[in-house]
Amino acid sequence: MTLTRAIGLFFNKIILLIVRALALSRIHPNVLTLIGLLINVGAAWLLAIGQFRWAGVVIISAGIFDMVDGRVARETNRVTRFGGFFDSVLDRYSDLGLLVGLLVWYGSINRPQYVVLTAVAMMGCVMVSYTRARAENTIPTCKVGFMERPERVVLMILAALGDHMAPALWAIAVLSNLTVVHRMWFTWQEAKRLEEAQLRPPKARTATKS
Repeated sequence: MTLTRAIGLFFNKIILLIVRALALSRIHPNVLTLIGLLINVGAAWLLAIGQFRWAGVVIISAGIFDMVDGRVARETNRVTRFGGFFDSVLDRYSDLGLLVGLLVWYGSINRPQYVVLTAVAMMGCVMVSYTRARAENTIPTCKVGFMERPERVVLMILAALGDHMAPALWAIAVLSNLTVVHRMWFTWQEAKRLEEAQLRPPKARTATKS
């Protein structure tokens, strides 16, 4: 067994213990989702005052709730359509809240170039989610692209803990918007293929009735 595999199994056991404890407490999964958002609000405040390393620790804490809410819902048979919707909406608020914290920080230290960079990263985060949601009203699925929420969260945590946020912001700003372009191209191709399939005449029947 490799070291990374062993570490993964170790943390998976910890998550499983947390899920079981929360399931026994009968706390509603949507409450866990809300708690995760509130913790991220605290992280956003820490980013806004320049306490990046502490913000990284708090984002990790919020991530635990983000990982367990769905598992608790399945463990307690409380999986609902609204729950998935609620989780998705609050995830967007969490993502944007952290970036708003950075906007406040860079504005307070008079770094307009990083204010613009953070704003571009915000646009990319919103549009990655929007393009998938909108595309899947047209085509069956649109999961292409690299910079989705898990990758963004990991980048934010590493950047905050290392107290070097600029490289992460550049990566999010560039790669998230490239993901949007990729999804637009993919949706155009898939929509065109589906439209051509609908216009294609049905194959003539070769078998005769007996």
